[in-house]
Amino acid sequence: MRQLTKKPLFNPSGDTEVSARRLLNGNTTNLNDFNNMKYGWVSRWYRQAMNNFWVPEEINLAADVKDYPLLSPAERRAYDKTLSFLVFLDSIQTANLPALGEYITANEINLCLAIQTFQEAVHSQSYSYMLDTICEPQKRNEVLYQWKNDPHLLRRNEFIGNLYNEFQRDRSPECFVRTAVANYILEGIYFYSGFMFFYNLGRNRKMPGSAQEIRYINRDENTHLWLFRNILHELQREEPQLFTPELVEVYRGMIREGCEQEIAWGHFVIGDDIPGLSKQMISDYIQYLGNLRCSNLGFEPIYAGHSEEPPSMSWVSQYSNANLIKTDFFEARSTAYAKSSALVDDL
Repeated sequence: MRQLTKKPLFNPSGDTEVSARRLLNGNTTNLNDFNNMKYGWVSRWYRQAMNNFWVPEEINLAADVKDYPLLSPAERRAYDKTLSFLVFLDSIQTANLPALGEYITANEINLCLAIQTFQEAVHSQSYSYMLDTICEPQKRNEVLYQWKNDPHLLRRNEFIGNLYNEFQRDRSPECFVRTAVANYILEGIYFYSGFMFFYNLGRNRKMPGSAQEIRYINRDENTHLWLFRNILHELQREEPQLFTPELVEVYRGMIREGCEQEIAWGHFVIGDDIPGLSKQMISDYIQYLGNLRCSNLGFEPIYAGHSEEPPSMSWVSQYSNANLIKTDFFEARSTAYAKSSALVDDL
């Protein structure tokens, strides 16, 4: 099986013609030329991501310090486990993105990955800030490393983590695409499912600072999802042999596996014990997300029906709407599922 060639860092003989630029196996000079980009969408993405800059400590968690001890045992358990999962995801993203960038030969794409890597580090900082503020040090460390000791949590992490590790051993173009799809699953299913829990707390007038922190993180993750969707679309155009019907079925199977693990996790950690959520709501929402992620890559859906955002979950879109980032969390409570716009495009 052919392997990708790791790009040289200093390459005076690299191509300077934009038309010769390729995502994989190109001949790049590594020059950051903001005036000549092959992929027109990059400029818009870059500016949006730069405009998203924020600092975790700007968000006041004083109310959360008071709320956390008052959460029900089920809510506190779900809070801890969801936070442990999210901090792992952002940490592994921070480590994995540079590994992908070593083989991407379109430098404007690497500019985007550099920003994403920085933002993933900020997200990890955010979770640490949340834990440092509301927990004693011993409890903080217990939460941070639950992903190592909880078999349910470890199983979810192994799915993505093993796919990322595979690319460390197998530098083939096929494995690169599988790793990109794994990233797409992480950004577009795992993160959204985790965010949902915090938004539910917020609309129940609990942990408002945590919900707002998640909201800013969600805004960044929207751009990351958009980035990897576009990377996969560009690969479909430049490397069609990596998207044969057989390989597309592999990618669809990965998305299905991610959804099934996320549904099982939601049933385990949230179940029917959290006010405002239920197992059925979780299943419907994750199946909808799975179909949405498939359709935005041009793949057939993986679940019959589930083509529209479930009415019972429409509040998630309202909370995750980047245009409403500064609005009051208490405008949408669980007793009134306010009409809100569906997730548009890939967001």
